Amino acid sequence: MEILPQLKSMPASASDRLHKKVTHDKRAEYVKRLGLYPYFRIIESDQDAVVTINNKRVLMFGSNSYLGLTNHPEIKKATKDAINKYGCGCAGSRFLNGTLDIHIELEEALAEFVGKEAALVFSTGFQVNFGVIPALVGRNDYLILDELNHASIIEGSRLSFGKTLKYSHNDMESLEKALQSCSPDNFKLIVTEGIFSMDGDIARLDEIIALANKHTACVMVDDAHSLGVLGESGKGASAHYNVTSETHLIMGTFSKSLASIGGFIASDQATIEFLKHHARSLMFSASISPAGTASALAALNIIKREPERIEQLWANTHFALNELKRLGFDTGAACTPIIPIYVRDDLKTFQLSKILLDEGVFVNPIASPAVSKDDTLIRFSLMATHTQKQIEIAIDKIYSISKKLNIL
Repeated sequence: MEILPQLKSMPASASDRLHKKVTHDKRAEYVKRLGLYPYFRIIESDQDAVVTINNKRVLMFGSNSYLGLTNHPEIKKATKDAINKYGCGCAGSRFLNGTLDIHIELEEALAEFVGKEAALVFSTGFQVNFGVIPALVGRNDYLILDELNHASIIEGSRLSFGKTLKYSHNDMESLEKALQSCSPDNFKLIVTEGIFSMDGDIARLDEIIALANKHTACVMVDDAHSLGVLGESGKGASAHYNVTSETHLIMGTFSKSLASIGGFIASDQATIEFLKHHARSLMFSASISPAGTASALAALNIIKREPERIEQLWANTHFALNELKRLGFDTGAACTPIIPIYVRDDLKTFQLSKILLDEGVFVNPIASPAVSKDDTLIRFSLMATHTQKQIEIAIDKIYSISKKLNIL
């Protein structure tokens, strides 16, 4: 009779506490039970306009490969050649034993491409924001962010000892209020995406620069989705607005238009030298692989040589946006190859995504908590390698299924 009270009073084990923590959030389990779970879908082919899933050919409208370069033969050859010369990895960080001559070649090419004195290559784009922001924004400094900035920027802000302020999305009045609240003599860094990865709209970078100049703030633009898409030859948001010289830092990734994985920051020589010795995600992470470096370098060369890819991407974008709007879809402020199709209902967002995949169209569902329940959407992403016929087929299916689900 005395054993039961003793058992009840025993403290939970570490395993019990871990299990309680990791099973607390039931949302994924609930969606799986409904048969609507849309994540970690397994692709059995290369990333192109058509992919293979469960041995079935599927139109891909969920990829960030805007220029369709991920399976380009010239890039694959450069990647194989790099492996043959350098092996599969660098076995250390850039800071110590992991800097190759090909890294320097890529950095010089990137700096020249985006119009800056120097560049620094990281293993991922996430690590760029994760390392650069806290390295630059210290105690008593200010970090001013668009409220819809990418998670990597948010995580970088959490590592910073400075004060973080947010302004309403693309709202210049809100940005100016944030700047006015800062001490005028302290360092201020404004960080914005060039193209916003969910809404598909473009930062008002020219106006941001004007306010930054007025309030003596520096500006960093995250060109993850802008590189290869915006501006002359795809040089990014700063080139799009002709404000490259006034944009202090330009960040980009290789996992979108550059057909690889990795990231970089470009700025003046002094800033890059500082970041080499203070960006902890660079100093204490293994170096970007030789294969990834060679892929990005080869892709950059193709972008410069073949401007028609960007022209085709924009032709596809204008066609798709016009069709979606004609059919009555809400695409918000989108004006780029990233087109949000607003559903504004979690369950219907998952249903639309699932039925589309069953009918041969891959899209990405964006539901809460990534966005509010009133802003759930499917993210329709275009590539230069999509044909107009493929776009028509996908939009026709989205339309017919949306009608059945009472989305329209």
